[in-house]
Amino acid sequence: MTTALRGYFGLGVEGVSKPYNVGNVFRTAHAFGASFVFTVAANYRQEEGAKVDTSDALASLPFYRFGEVDDMMLPKGCKLVGLEIVPDSIELPSFRHPSCAAYVLGAERHGLSPAMLARCDHVVKIPMRFSINLGMAGAIVLYDRLITVGRFAPRPVRSGGPTEALDTPVHGGPFFRASGAAHLERWRTAPPLNEVAEAREKD
Repeated sequence: MTTALRGYFGLGVEGVSKPYNVGNVFRTAHAFGASFVFTVAANYRQEEGAKVDTSDALASLPFYRFGEVDDMMLPKGCKLVGLEIVPDSIELPSFRHPSCAAYVLGAERHGLSPAMLARCDHVVKIPMRFSINLGMAGAIVLYDRLITVGRFAPRPVRSGGPTEALDTPVHGGPFFRASGAAHLERWRTAPPLNEVAEAREKD
């Protein structure tokens, strides 16, 4: 089981023609606790993808199939993060993951389309000597999200496992919403009786 994280994420592909690659990506998404998976202009036959998606991701995750980039719809506030090597790509180790995000991978030969890149809020790249297959790329991106957004015991100075336990979360005390009258009470002050008496004497 992965550590529970704030927010959610989805993982999808664009323009992929090999169902095996899509199935591998979906299996990766399922393993890392994705909230949904999707395809855009992709050739995906579930019966073919299931041969590599041994976790049967689509039995557990919502699946969205979009014909074109313009058809793609994401939840309100969800940031689209593309994985592509372009001049202004952010290197993954320096990237701050949005709490609510959808990650999209392109076909191995062509990458993400210009239309998809224009839709992305962020574009990241994995600092490597050459490209790798989609499932592996997706795993690296989601693992980076896991270790940067999740809560884990700190790494030790020397090699090996952690020597310090993960701190116990500290929660605030109970909060009770006051009624309207009680909320206004703290703004009330005693009437200025002396000033009222003086005003009445002048009248």
